[in-house]
Amino acid sequence: MILTFDIGNTQMSGGVFDNGKMVLQFRKGTITGTSSDEFGIFLRSVLHENGIDTKQIEDIACCSVVPSLNYAAASACLKYFGIEPLMIRAGIKTGLKLKYGNPKEIGADRIAAAIGAVNAESGRDIIVVDMGTATTVDVISSEKEYFGGAILAGINMSMHALSSGTAQLPSVEIVIPEKPCGSSTAGAIQSGLYYGTIGAVRELISVFTHDVFAGRKPFVIGTGGLSHLFENSGLFGSVVPCLVLDGLRRALELNR
Repeated sequence: MILTFDIGNTQMSGGVFDNGKMVLQFRKGTITGTSSDEFGIFLRSVLHENGIDTKQIEDIACCSVVPSLNYAAASACLKYFGIEPLMIRAGIKTGLKLKYGNPKEIGADRIAAAIGAVNAESGRDIIVVDMGTATTVDVISSEKEYFGGAILAGINMSMHALSSGTAQLPSVEIVIPEKPCGSSTAGAIQSGLYYGTIGAVRELISVFTHDVFAGRKPFVIGTGGLSHLFENSGLFGSVVPCLVLDGLRRALELNR
């Protein structure tokens, strides 16, 4: 079995794969300052509670956008599983041609998502929209060329910016609005966040389609914790919530 986990700014998501199929998925909040022991105990506990013997874990891969937690995560894998994890970073084998000014600047989660996308939709021009704390829109050609893309504030971050930066606008639940034209302050904020995100992502897809792919229509994959809200928005050809975790699994195959 293979253990993979993705340390994001807000949440850590993880998964266990057996013969290429995910048999367990889990999440926990990201807490800056988490020790290696706290990491290790959590990972062992979540596996135990789901009937998986830690001795069955043969390899581990991790990506992180929180550098301060990288050492603790790697140390936890060594101490509690006896495995040195594959940490996604510039220089490892990705199967991608990184057309980026400085590949070291690319977020590890973006690389993992691109690996997963190419594995899922081989031979196609692809745009990956990862909706988490930030929303990233990444462009990969049918020749496995990773061109980069765009980063914008995620829908939760945008909501918090509104509520913290104004005197009277409240925090609201992030949901699909009952109707596009909000008839209350909360409804108006929800409409702005939801349809504003759709508009921004749709425009980026359009711009990249013409600028990178010369008008060839790419296959668009949605992923990330908030992608399910936009499943029926017409933005995506498919929604793959575990794309990053599957990319980590594929990275292990390329590097071990």
